[in-house]
Amino acid sequence: MGAKKILFLVGDFVEDYEVMVPFQALLAVGYDVSAVCPDKKAGEFVRTAVHDFEGDQTYTEKPGHNFTLNASFDEIDPSSFDALVIPGGRAPEYIRLNGKVLEIVQQFNKENKPIAAICHGAQVLAAAGILEGRECSAYPACGPDVTRAGGRYQDIPVDAAHVDGNLVTAPAWPAHPQWLSKFIQVMGAKIEL
Repeated sequence: MGAKKILFLVGDFVEDYEVMVPFQALLAVGYDVSAVCPDKKAGEFVRTAVHDFEGDQTYTEKPGHNFTLNASFDEIDPSSFDALVIPGGRAPEYIRLNGKVLEIVQQFNKENKPIAAICHGAQVLAAAGILEGRECSAYPACGPDVTRAGGRYQDIPVDAAHVDGNLVTAPAWPAHPQWLSKFIQVMGAKIEL
C-alpha cells in the first residue's frame, strides 16, 4: 500500500520550527510528506520566521531559514493525501485568503482525515468554517478566532496538545513532542517504546 501521504500547507513567514521540525520528523518515521504554497512550485522556497518566547507580552520574531517546497500547489490532488498539517507563523493569516486552501481544509474535514494545526494555523481552520462545535487549541492570540468561528478554544499549556476527533491542535512549537505524537496516533500508528 505504501507510506501514508501527508500534505503541508505553508506560506512565506511560516514559523521556522513549526514547519522544519514536523516535516523532517514525519519523513524520518516513514511518511510521504509534501509541502506546498499557493502560487509557488516545487523547488521554490518560502521564507520562515523564528518566533520565540522571551518574556515580552507576545512572541518575538527573527528571520529564519528558507524552506524548499517539494510539490507544486497547482498540481496536487488533495484527495490523494491521508492527512493535513497547517503550521503557524504569519503565513496562515494570508493563505486563508486563498479559496483553494479553504477547499482543501474543508475536504479533509468532510472526509474525516487527520488534520494537525499548530499556533496560528487555527486561523486557516476558522476561515475554512470547520470549527463549529469543535474544541481547538491555538496560540492564545488566536483564541478569539476560534471562538468567533463557533469553536471552543482550549487554553492549554504551551507544551501540550489537544485532540478532538480528527483534529489535533497545539498552542506553539514547544508542544511538538505531544502534538506530533497525538497526530501520529490519530493517523492510526501505534507508538511503542
